[in-house]
Amino acid sequence: MNNKNTNNRKGRGNKKCFFKENKFEYIDYKNVELLSRFVSNSNGKILPTRITGTSAKWQRKLATAIKRSREMGLMPYYTR
Repeated sequence: MNNKNTNNRKGRGNKKCFFKENKFEYIDYKNVELLSRFVSNSNGKILPTRITGTSAKWQRKLATAIKRSREMGLMPYYTR
């Protein structure tokens, strides 16, 4: 049983925070092209940190920017 868990963990790799690597100071809610990279195509949900690789600090800022963008009508709440 222990073998299955170790095999799954091997292939994951370590993702680095996109915003730290590119030295962002803030995330602009008007930059829809950037924000759409972190939203699911199928249902419009914000992708979690384990998938995107963003740090906790930047994930919170990202979520706030996406929510602002949605409220302003720049991004849809969900897609069909």
